[in-house]
Amino acid sequence: MARVETTGSRKSDFTGEARHILVIDVGGTHVKILATGAREHRQFDSGPNLTPHLMVKNVLRLSVGWQFDVVSIGYPGPVVHGKPIAEPHNLAVGWVGFDFESAIKHPVRMVNDAAMQALGSYVGGRMLFIGLGTGLGSAMIVNGELVPMELGHLPYRKGRTYEDYVGERGLKRLGKKRWRRHVFAVVDAFRAALEPTDVVLGGGNVHKLDELPEGVRRGDNENAFTGGFRLWGIDGAVAPGEALS
Repeated sequence: MARVETTGSRKSDFTGEARHILVIDVGGTHVKILATGAREHRQFDSGPNLTPHLMVKNVLRLSVGWQFDVVSIGYPGPVVHGKPIAEPHNLAVGWVGFDFESAIKHPVRMVNDAAMQALGSYVGGRMLFIGLGTGLGSAMIVNGELVPMELGHLPYRKGRTYEDYVGERGLKRLGKKRWRRHVFAVVDAFRAALEPTDVVLGGGNVHKLDELPEGVRRGDNENAFTGGFRLWGIDGAVAPGEALS
């Protein structure tokens, strides 16, 4: 486990003052980016044809005009020691072994995308984060220690995984009413097994829930950017008066 304020690749330690950070949130539907001081995030489509080369090319194109010294990446798959160890389920191959620092030409810290959103949602205690998006993201933070997880790919029902039921594929297959019932069941199962003191339900599809399970708070995809800043020990952007153009 790693402390919230220092999570990331040890190879990528930045010796200067990391005042300007570019956060890249890689999802199965969109890639969203935000730099320290920028007023709004920018995004482009992802999907099954997105390679890491194409991702970096689009990020560099889209971030023109933003100043940054270091980079945080939220990756839709398992990450160990700041490196992907498996190809993403909803994107093209080629991510494992890709040298992001050389391609972006800046120090990079990478965590699982759900872990990055969890970092941005954390306020203390034992927090369980569940992300309802293209897939099913999950992470815990226990007294400031980040514990990335891949619960979505565990078996759930009828030979299918949790992600097959409450990810985007499950929503389309089951319809919104049945999908909501399974979301509540999955939250209950994870909460019983992991015993968190705080549960955050985030991801792009959380807005499809009119109400949440008791004791669960709603997350926000924008929290991923806060998490990306926290990877470098900064808890947000610069003052509004310093906003970049």
